[in-house]
Amino acid sequence: MRVISVQSGSNGNCIYVESGGVRLLVDAGVSGAQAESRLAGHGLNIRDINAVLISHDHSDHSSSLGVFQRKFGLPVYVTPRTLLQAGRRKALGKLDMIEHFAAGAPLRFGHVTVETIPTPHDGVDGVAFVVDDGQRRLGILTDLGHVFRGLGSLIESLDALILESNYEPRMLACGGYPPHLKRRIRGPGGHLSNQEAAWLVAEAASARLRWLCLAHLSEENNTPQQAQRVHREILGDRLPLYLASRYEASPIFDV
Repeated sequence: MRVISVQSGSNGNCIYVESGGVRLLVDAGVSGAQAESRLAGHGLNIRDINAVLISHDHSDHSSSLGVFQRKFGLPVYVTPRTLLQAGRRKALGKLDMIEHFAAGAPLRFGHVTVETIPTPHDGVDGVAFVVDDGQRRLGILTDLGHVFRGLGSLIESLDALILESNYEPRMLACGGYPPHLKRRIRGPGGHLSNQEAAWLVAEAASARLRWLCLAHLSEENNTPQQAQRVHREILGDRLPLYLASRYEASPIFDV
């Protein structure tokens, strides 16, 4: 399995996953031009992708789903409620290749199964994803809300993990966000802090976990250096640690 973070953060999210000829994009929160050029930088043609999976309705994950479908001919997999709410946030244009799924139901693409995990994040019908190709399991776990029941046992089953590490509590508390937004971020429908993410992995990850990629870092309330420092303090050197950028594609990560 090969993985590329095309972009990660509140300015747009998109992740590429490939296994044995099955090619998927998780989320469509970047422009079509950005996705096409960044994948081309790795020698990949975006038109070869089999499906786009949408995790939830927030614009940084869904805004370009119509563009991905019309410009590149990619079918979009999304829950009905997520699609409805995404369209209320932004006009998505004509949609012809929509495949609906129910949160919690698996999706299958050849030999690849994608588990859809309902989350308490404050989207209307949000999910996280686990991509299982029969040999390796990749978790794409961002916009989680809080550490909900069953999340630890899920992480225990993974070979690789992309996990949100959104904010540093002191930076959020002292920063310029209005009080209602601070409450939302640290509340049960918001995001995981660096400490919450690191302790979750420390307590739940098994020996099979090959690497951890920190994702969805806040631009205002976190820094890559801060997130890395906290995770290293809690996890030590027990596994390779990567960071998904807000501004460029990652290298190819092998699972």
